[in-house]
Amino acid sequence: MSRLGSIGGRLYRGEVSFDFVGRQRLWYKISGAILAIAAISLAVFGLNFSIDFKGGVVYDFPAAAHQTQAQVASTVSSAGAGTTITVQRTGTGWSVQTPVLKDQRTQYKIQDAIAKRFSIPRDEVSVKSIGPSWGSQISRKALDALIAFLIVIVVYLSLAFEWRMATAALVALAHDIVITVGVYSLLRFQVSPASVIGLLTILGYSLYDTVVVFDKVRENTAGLLATRRTTYSQAANLALNQTLVRSINTSLIALLPVISILAVSVFLLGNGELKDLSLVLFVGMLSGTYSSICIATPVLADLKEREPAYRQLRKQIAQRASSAKRQAKVAVGNAPGAGQAEQSAAAEEPQEQDDGAAAAEAAPLAAARPAGGSAGSRAVSGPRNQPRRPSAAQRRPSGKKKRR
Repeated sequence: MSRLGSIGGRLYRGEVSFDFVGRQRLWYKISGAILAIAAISLAVFGLNFSIDFKGGVVYDFPAAAHQTQAQVASTVSSAGAGTTITVQRTGTGWSVQTPVLKDQRTQYKIQDAIAKRFSIPRDEVSVKSIGPSWGSQISRKALDALIAFLIVIVVYLSLAFEWRMATAALVALAHDIVITVGVYSLLRFQVSPASVIGLLTILGYSLYDTVVVFDKVRENTAGLLATRRTTYSQAANLALNQTLVRSINTSLIALLPVISILAVSVFLLGNGELKDLSLVLFVGMLSGTYSSICIATPVLADLKEREPAYRQLRKQIAQRASSAKRQAKVAVGNAPGAGQAEQSAAAEEPQEQDDGAAAAEAAPLAAARPAGGSAGSRAVSGPRNQPRRPSAAQRRPSGKKKRR
């Protein structure tokens, strides 16, 4: 058996355990710091929406030798596109996004300027125009899909498990959404329809991992109030450890192809829909794995521990644990060879008290005897001399003899 498999078996049997639920404050602080950075980035920078959301014109044309991004930007800007343009390298070509052009003649003028400046046939400069109404429709549909997804998830978890598990799962999903969107805002990644599709995908993936953990939590906590052996947090932490190796293996296997697609799309294909999709999957899967382990289950344990029954169970187990500690201390103190100095000191103290009492009793006797002389000293210090018992002849009265 591999070492990882051995660790998984020990985790499942409870021989090794990582206290994820007991360290929930640490996870909350880490997530709070990340969420704060994401919120500040969204407030300051916002999101870099693609042309599909805000509308505009996209010019795609092949790249020639010795072309730079500054040359492409200056050519398009001088042709009437303005300064708010986006120039990206897409593999073997260039992609230039401009705002919505009110005059269609300006659109053709930019196309001619690109073909003339870089010696490209005019028909090789493709033009795609998207109006602002189309972008607003895409945005509204993406938001509707996200809301519908969350509603379905709440209903399913409430029916399959309970509302506290649904609440914890929603907290983890909101955590993943904010972190993923914050990364896009902080690093200025472009948000496209592919990004929205990837976001919905990673939400489903994160929820799948959370549901697996919750199912094991429900199994471990069944009849917990009847047995009264462990608290809800301890049982939930055991379930989390039992599914830990599985969650890590699933995440690694899912991330490997995503990393491959991301590397190919960035280094070989350049910017495009494939990069947007793989990028959001990569960020979301990492965040989803973290939230299903360190956020969802601790939040569920906190919600359940607020119930009176589980609060009382926690107090009883704490009292039982403290009583067991006291009994263990007493047993250690009474063990052979333990605390010899304390035991000898305790034994010497009554002996000293007995010696003092004996001296106090002998003092009046010594004072009653005549002082001075060796006999007095011997009488005090030595054993007491008993008078010799007279013989039978001496005990008879004088003049009387024993009759024969």
